[in-house]
Amino acid sequence: QVQVVESGGGLVQPGGSLRLSCAASGQTFSINRMGWYRQAPGRESELVATMSNDGTTKYGDSVKGRFTISVDNVENMAYLQMDIVKPEDTAVYYCEVVQRWRAFWGQGTQVTVSS
Repeated sequence: QVQVVESGGGLVQPGGSLRLSCAASGQTFSINRMGWYRQAPGRESELVATMSNDGTTKYGDSVKGRFTISVDNVENMAYLQMDIVKPEDTAVYYCEVVQRWRAFWGQGTQVTVSS
């Protein structure tokens, strides 16, 4: 089993920045990919960003050029640097850890973009 814990959410003003962290612990061998998804009230979950263990990244269209994912494969940590945030970035952000064929999720961290 892999335990996943997100942190770093909060209230941020439009145009500001925020950095989310994701810590994976437990049986963390053979992790293939770590990433971030988000879900706003009344909306479906959407991809934010993922990074595979070969360094390949994938971003959702709405965050390209503003958000940056990074992963520390030694510490099993993933980070999401959020810049130039917009009110529509308001959502609960979830970290996904993929180990071989299984995916593990954290409880999520709330991000609210408002003035």
